[in-house]
Amino acid sequence: MLTDDYNPHAGRMLQVLDQDGRIVEPSLEPDIDPEVLRKAYRIMVLARVADEKAVILQRQGRLGAYPPNRGQEAASLGPAMATGQEDWFVWAFRELTGLLWKGLPLKSYYLSWMGNEEGSRYPEELKVTPSTIPVGSQLPIAVGIAYASSYRQEGKIVLAFCGDGATSEGDFHEALNTAGVLKTANVFVVQNNQWAISVPRSRQTAAPTIAQKACAYGFPSIQVDGNDLLAMYIATKEAAERARRGDGPTLIEAYTYRLGDHTTSDDAKKYREEAELKEWEPRDPLIRLKAYMMSKGLLDEKGDEAIWNEAKEFVEKSVEQAEAVPGPTLDDVFVHTYAEMPPELSEQLEKHRRFMTGGER
Repeated sequence: MLTDDYNPHAGRMLQVLDQDGRIVEPSLEPDIDPEVLRKAYRIMVLARVADEKAVILQRQGRLGAYPPNRGQEAASLGPAMATGQEDWFVWAFRELTGLLWKGLPLKSYYLSWMGNEEGSRYPEELKVTPSTIPVGSQLPIAVGIAYASSYRQEGKIVLAFCGDGATSEGDFHEALNTAGVLKTANVFVVQNNQWAISVPRSRQTAAPTIAQKACAYGFPSIQVDGNDLLAMYIATKEAAERARRGDGPTLIEAYTYRLGDHTTSDDAKKYREEAELKEWEPRDPLIRLKAYMMSKGLLDEKGDEAIWNEAKEFVEKSVEQAEAVPGPTLDDVFVHTYAEMPPELSEQLEKHRRFMTGGER
């Protein structure tokens, strides 16, 4: 078991690829179909282009406050690749690459960050929950989904993400405690990007690793190089198999780095040293995966250029589609709250409409 061999208490971090894309642990290199790897690279490139476009849109006033994903793409893509389409994907707000792997329309992703709740109306077959901005609040929901799935004997697992800052929230500990007691089919992924807005990892917890926190709740954990797609894939694959057998949850700490600002409302230069950023830039998961693919003969420079051009075209088309959707109305506050609107809310909506048309004061 990887969780035994890479016990976080022993200070061992799982890594398959180094920052130059070289295999450092040949026995752990997964046997992934070349076409699956090519798809993974295309999606990682698409996520990078889409992410950069979102920042531009925000600066132009065409999209609301936005959390850049740059540098963290492998931390959500690897887990998404290692789970099935029938499994649930419960995200926080920096998991674009995993969402694209699951099949979330990029148009919907943009719409939601444009403030249009229609963007959070996902196709039911995706098994993806909407983003939950209150920090850590998605984790108890993920445990509830897993428990319900177990009760219904569906055999599904629930992949749930959060950041290192969420581990200081009560929701994190309550969710993990409940998951441990009920042995729910959860795989928790903490994207430890070293900064919870301006709070550094060193001020978040005195524990040597975040992964070891699972010990208190009675289930295994592992710290993984979060910029290594292959390592994130094999760690999640093992955790998913464990959950599917009915052996309970696993906690994965994805040791990664946020190369951009926390959100477009943030300025990381005010609290983060430039030297730290420069140290992490060569560890970029996209650079690493490209080097690995080229060493395997699965990618060349001409093919890489074509992938980037294709991604840029797709992103521009998705932006056009999103901006063509009519803007949200005040009615949406009522319409999107419940699957079926209760009578009291219907009454409030009617009063609101009469008021807006001048029929009630």
